[in-house]
Amino acid sequence: MKTTDHSNMKLGKLIPAYDPRTLSLTNYINTATLPAPPTQYAYGNSIGGTAWGMMVNDKTNNCTCAAAGHLIMEWTADNGAMITPTDQDIINVYAAITDYNPATGQNNNGATILDVLNYWRKTGIAKHRILAYAALEPKNNNHVMQAIYLFGGCYVGLDLPLSAKTQEIWSVPPIGTTGIGAPGSWGGHVVAVIGYDGDFLTVITWGIIKKMDWSFWNAYCDESYAIISNDFAGKKAAPNGFDISTLKNDLKQIAVSALESR
Repeated sequence: MKTTDHSNMKLGKLIPAYDPRTLSLTNYINTATLPAPPTQYAYGNSIGGTAWGMMVNDKTNNCTCAAAGHLIMEWTADNGAMITPTDQDIINVYAAITDYNPATGQNNNGATILDVLNYWRKTGIAKHRILAYAALEPKNNNHVMQAIYLFGGCYVGLDLPLSAKTQEIWSVPPIGTTGIGAPGSWGGHVVAVIGYDGDFLTVITWGIIKKMDWSFWNAYCDESYAIISNDFAGKKAAPNGFDISTLKNDLKQIAVSALESR
């Protein structure tokens, strides 16, 4: 298999944070009325392979923010007018969430996915706010396909093994999930997943388009989220079988509960 070298790339996803208020995609899907996702689908086809940009993830541990920037690019491109967050936009968010100091490089320690998602929903990234996010069930491949097809991609955390440093296509190494194939032996990373087929998922990471096979997903994905954004959906009706009204109402209840608990 052809190899590549990501050894000098930065990661930046901290261990998953737990919040009992996090919404679950399962609660808003009516399997009786929601059509099955296509067997393969992909977004971002109008974006050239070199146009994604690193978003400073070669110098800082800001993958959590860079992946969000890549989703904004894809959503707006598929709506006909691509908007690319600047490197400064991404660094500003990373600094706001983590206290990273761009001038000195201090506090370049990464971030939790939930901190980024909450900031993205409440404040916005490059002036783009998301409506909501909902966690996918672990190892539920149908959830991943639904999230990509319905919402234009998903936001995914990976517990990368050392073997991923030199793989052209991410897959579980022959040694399995031990040694250099052990989950987290390299570190935590976040990618934007924008397509899938029967063999692979298509991800954007470090400014490139990359493939991971389903065995890699099942072995190393430790958190993943469907993102609902007007950048992708605009004012279109919610997909048949997806209860977006209840999801929005639950978000309001969470916000009220958070205020009351202060």
